[in-house]
Amino acid sequence: MSVEFTKENINIYFKELGKIFRKLNGTKMRAEIILIGGGAILANYEFREMTTDIDAVIRSSSVMKEAITYVSDKYNLPWDWLNEGFKNTESFSEKIDEISVYYKTFSNVLEIRTVSAEYLIAMKLMSGRLYKNDLSDIAGILLEHEKRSTTISKESIEKALIKLYGQKSIPVTSALLLDEVFKSKDLEDTYYKYRESEVEAKDIIIKFDKENPGKLKGENITGIIEQVRKKMKDAESV
Repeated sequence: MSVEFTKENINIYFKELGKIFRKLNGTKMRAEIILIGGGAILANYEFREMTTDIDAVIRSSSVMKEAITYVSDKYNLPWDWLNEGFKNTESFSEKIDEISVYYKTFSNVLEIRTVSAEYLIAMKLMSGRLYKNDLSDIAGILLEHEKRSTTISKESIEKALIKLYGQKSIPVTSALLLDEVFKSKDLEDTYYKYRESEVEAKDIIIKFDKENPGKLKGENITGIIEQVRKKMKDAESV
C-alpha cells in the first residue's frame, strides 16, 4: 500500500499520535520524535510536495508502538508509516540527537524535532541514492535557501559531514553533485536535472526487477543503473 505524506497530513497524523500517546501514557513522561529524510524536507521546505514514508528517530516509552499502530489503523496507513529503518543505513549517525532542532509539540507530550539544512544535506550526501530524492533534495534545499537569501556555504556542509560522520567518505555521485551545485549558475535547472535523472533511475530498477526477479540487491542497484544507462547511451550513438 502506497501512501503520500504531505506537510498538511503529517501534522494531522502527529496531532492524533500525540493525543493517543497522552491517553495511553499520561502526562508525566514526554516523547520525542526526530524527523529526518523526506519528513524533515516537508517540515522545512516547499519544493517537495510529498514523501512515501516518514523516517525518524523515536525516543519514547514502549506505549508509542501502540499509538503508532492506532494512527495507522484509523487513517489506513501502512503499519510502518513512521519507522526507524533509517538507523540501518549509511546516513545514520549517533550525533543526530545532538544536532536536532525543535519543530512542534502535540498534546503537550509529543515533541517533534527535525534537522537543520547543513546536516540534512550531509545526510543526503552520505546516502546518495540515484533512484530516490537524495540528490535533487540537496539541490532543492540550496535553491530554497538562495531564494530566502540565507545561502548555505559549502564549508558549512563539509563541517556538518565531519560532525556527523568523521572522515568517512561520501559516495562519488554525491561528491560530484556537491561540486556541481556550488559551480552552478542556475540551481533551479540543476534541481530539475537531478529530479528527472532520479525518475529515470527508478524506472530502470523497476523494469530490471520485473525482468530479473530476485537479482536486485541494495548493494548492486547503483551499478545496475549505471550499466543500463551506458547501454542506452551506446544504443543512441549507433
